[in-house]
Amino acid sequence: MTTITDVTVHDVRFPTAASGDGSDAINRGDYSATYVELSTDDGPTGAGFTFTNGRGNEITCAAVRALQHHLVARTVEEIAAEPVAFWRTLVADVQLRWLGPEKGVIHMATGALVNAVWDLRAKLAGQPMWRYLAELPTDELVASVDFRHITDALTADEAAAILDKGRDGLAGRLALLERDGFPSYTTSVGWLGYPDDKVRALTRAAYTDGWRAMKMKVGGPPADDLRRARIIRDEIGPDALLMMDANQVWDVDEAITNMTALAEVDPYWIEEPTHADDVLGHARIARAVTELTGGRCRVATGEVAANKVIFKQLLQAEAIGVMQIDACRVGGVDEVLAELLLAAKFGVPVCPHAGGVGLCEYVQHLAVFDFLRVGTSLTGRMVEYVDHLHEHFVDPVRTRGGRYLLPTAPGYSATMRPESIATYRFPDGPAWR
Repeated sequence: MTTITDVTVHDVRFPTAASGDGSDAINRGDYSATYVELSTDDGPTGAGFTFTNGRGNEITCAAVRALQHHLVARTVEEIAAEPVAFWRTLVADVQLRWLGPEKGVIHMATGALVNAVWDLRAKLAGQPMWRYLAELPTDELVASVDFRHITDALTADEAAAILDKGRDGLAGRLALLERDGFPSYTTSVGWLGYPDDKVRALTRAAYTDGWRAMKMKVGGPPADDLRRARIIRDEIGPDALLMMDANQVWDVDEAITNMTALAEVDPYWIEEPTHADDVLGHARIARAVTELTGGRCRVATGEVAANKVIFKQLLQAEAIGVMQIDACRVGGVDEVLAELLLAAKFGVPVCPHAGGVGLCEYVQHLAVFDFLRVGTSLTGRMVEYVDHLHEHFVDPVRTRGGRYLLPTAPGYSATMRPESIATYRFPDGPAWR
């Protein structure tokens, strides 16, 4: 038995705002992590985190401390035997749930802790997370999902059927990934704070490196958005994919108007065209852009979708053509499993949200597991990639020719280098003095 003896949380922040990395129509921050370490009595350390944008990271750290008593002195085996019961101790804490429920800071802190537990489980099994999940029996995967509030869209029996079917052809799909890697797109070329000449240079370099799908930020003055989009399209040609991300800055009618002009450059999707919680607004925009582009453009969202219930509604309302799960915005691996299964039930491809600090490391595992056991198709599926901050992780992502290579180290690739924690710990690390 492996007992969790202590929970340590670090406030780690990287000064990215000054260079414009990560800048969009709303955000310009310092990429940060509420980084959690689970110490054990006789095993490895479990690592997990949730991503924030600078100021406020201390609040998420405080939320982890408010929840950590639910883990200390429990065994990993006990948690794995009753995963939903454990998950509910965090999301249904009789006092802290009031601060959500199942959304915001408390839910993000839950995700950091839950992901650290799964990292610990995979490390104890000696497997990378994607393989650990893919090889779990169907009944164990289903037992990890809390179906409360989603049975009108997905039942346990339906989930089991999806996972059982996912065993067919698994070896062939794995061989494909081992040979070719997982399809990806890069967001590093088109941050809103970059000048035109930098956008052009980065786009040209990315194309030379093999990227055939790229994303830009929109939501500035419409003429500027179109000018920058034309620059990227000129560099990548007519056949590569160009995605756009408005980061929620538009109203519904404004989104439709702006996409009418941006349709000129043949966007593959428009991401977060309006407020993240506006399910019906997304549905209306989806209908409009489908009609406008003859189905060539679709709506994508999900990076700040708070929980599985929001995703359920987006799918039921036919509001999205691409589902973008964030590995640590929601309540960790358990809730991600529910969301992947919902997407498979409704036939919507999942392209996880990455970027930030460590999100690429997380979501590569989820995308590979989805392909191997749940969605079983690469059609319309890509993992986001940004070329920032990977050097701070013990097991950083690896790419080749615009594709992710399979992680091989045990765990969830979430372990940060001790020297990076020491240097960028806020407010006393050398980077912040």
